Amino acid sequence: MDKKILRGIAYVLLLFGVLGVLYSSYLITHRLEIERNVQLASLIGGPEKNLEISEPIKFSDCVARGPLPDPDCTPGSVFEDTTVEEICVSGYSKTVRKVSQKLKNEIFTLYGIEYPVPFGSYEIDHLVPLSLGGSNEVANLWPKSAEPFPGFFEKNVTGNYLKEEVCSSRIALTVAQEKIAKNWFLIYQNIDPKTIKRLKEQYPNWADIKK
Repeated sequence: MDKKILRGIAYVLLLFGVLGVLYSSYLITHRLEIERNVQLASLIGGPEKNLEISEPIKFSDCVARGPLPDPDCTPGSVFEDTTVEEICVSGYSKTVRKVSQKLKNEIFTLYGIEYPVPFGSYEIDHLVPLSLGGSNEVANLWPKSAEPFPGFFEKNVTGNYLKEEVCSSRIALTVAQEKIAKNWFLIYQNIDPKTIKRLKEQYPNWADIKK
């Protein structure tokens, strides 16, 4: 066989070898990121569906389950017939937020937390965020602490991430509502760290702004 042809074949094989090494290196370096993306896709993927959130069955002695509220007291609640077009308008949450001081006191009492609390230590969190069509009903409210990790800062990142995904038509609104109500932290754990950093910078929390 012609030496030029053999040399060409050798170069091609060498190129494929180098590309294989680079690809293997990429997979090793980005393994966690790839696994997160796969897990996240399985968590929040799927078509529009009927929302499945239960009604509260307990109205006292509520106890948070780590980063999650008591599911018997705070299963979540949404405004009926809220559309993607509505929530994706800038400033939507401000137009529907309606949680009086009396209601805030009631929520702290439900969870056995003495009020007032030190500034920045808790926020009355909408389990399904207003930005995802969540309502101001007691079933959707709970006192989420800032610490220990994961606190309300991380919970807000999760809500902002899901809103971006919904408004970009990458996930269905009802899926986002149901998933964040059932286990918001599972979603947070699989968001890329770079995305988390960007979201925290892009959507500063009230507790940081007022420091």
